Amino acid sequence: MPAADFSHVRHWVFDLDNTLYPPEARLFDQIERRMTAWVMQELQVDQPEADRLRRHYWQLYGTTLAGLMAEHGIDPHGYMHEVHDIDFTVLTPDSGLAARIRDLPGRRIVYTNGSAPYAEKVLAARGLAGVFDAIYGVEHADFRPKPERAAFETVFGRDGIVPETGAMFEDDPRNLAAPHDMGMRTVHVAPTPAPAPHIHHHTNDLSGFLARLLP
Repeated sequence: MPAADFSHVRHWVFDLDNTLYPPEARLFDQIERRMTAWVMQELQVDQPEADRLRRHYWQLYGTTLAGLMAEHGIDPHGYMHEVHDIDFTVLTPDSGLAARIRDLPGRRIVYTNGSAPYAEKVLAARGLAGVFDAIYGVEHADFRPKPERAAFETVFGRDGIVPETGAMFEDDPRNLAAPHDMGMRTVHVAPTPAPAPHIHHHTNDLSGFLARLLP
């Protein structure tokens, strides 16, 4: 993987969940349980149906939240506060990752389908607080989720990101299609590769990958 592939990059965009921490932390398992409980309570359905709806909305709309807003008109703020009320002590600081992100040339941001306050808590637990120039949640995209291109365009417009000089790091392959089409370098961060025309690089070690980009 030649560092030259990233020599033009001055806007570094990182997803949060299962990208800036290892999936082994299983943080999202906690969120999914709280999502299911919320759906059960608010829609008055049993657990199997709540799980089915959660997966269905994720596949159809990009996030469970987007489906709930589209089909049930729910208030996103209360929902996000509830599902993100989890235990962050399962995360451990990563000083090496922090140093490598800090050394990247240009602007560094986090863009998540979660909320910005939630992202701040994750970053603090990972020792990544203060490493990024900005943090954007789904609220900054007017609650449109990745993988919608309009969501990326809204957030990138807010931050002044020039896609042609940008790179996107993501664990969900779907969420790399729009950045690729906009002209960004794309990196799939996951234990297993997902070969696709819109994915330029894959890594299961984000810190090690970034180290190879630096002088």
